[in-house]
Amino acid sequence: MIVAIDGPAGTGKSSTSKAVAAQLGLSYLDTGAQYRAITWWMVNNGIDIDDPAAIAAAAGKPEIVSGTDPEGPTITVDGVDVSAPIRTQEVSSKVSAVSAVPEVRARITELQRSIAASAQSGIVVEGRDIGTTVLPDADLKIFLTASPEARAARRSGELKGADVHSTREALIKRDAADSSRKTSPLAKADDAVEVDTTELTLAQVIECVVTLVEEKRAGK
Repeated sequence: MIVAIDGPAGTGKSSTSKAVAAQLGLSYLDTGAQYRAITWWMVNNGIDIDDPAAIAAAAGKPEIVSGTDPEGPTITVDGVDVSAPIRTQEVSSKVSAVSAVPEVRARITELQRSIAASAQSGIVVEGRDIGTTVLPDADLKIFLTASPEARAARRSGELKGADVHSTREALIKRDAADSSRKTSPLAKADDAVEVDTTELTLAQVIECVVTLVEEKRAGK
């Protein structure tokens, strides 16, 4: 059972995906963390983020390993645990530029497909282009949405003390960058089930997705 969960930042993708995977005994993959990890590596190694050719040339160098236990997902780069440093504002502000480079997407997409293929009990994979590009044959595709205001409130809650207005502006800017890039843009797959999380609690979103997965399983 392969479940693809896509959507913009702040819709509850990570929290929902982890909880659903844990509840249903599936593996879990946060693909955004992989793009953050390669961005962190680029920044740490002095690669010019404004130079797509430099990013492309370095795309194959870092070794990125993702642990897929939903109770404690891990991510390392060249053996170093980067789960905390990849969440900094510096990485957040640069990840769209790095992930727009086709060589980076090709490298990370290949990694994601191999992880999904080796998940024996099934997997929940969350990101922005899973249902459209990475795993177009996923058993179930879900696209989470929410109003910019709701997403900003959630994200600024995660980023303690963050200003909601500036967070909202940053989210809209990132959406625009991710939706307009030439390679694998953020988009809803034609056969995805859309779930608007604006008025829902996290528990309600999880319940909704679990129900969708169970219905799909029963019909397989």
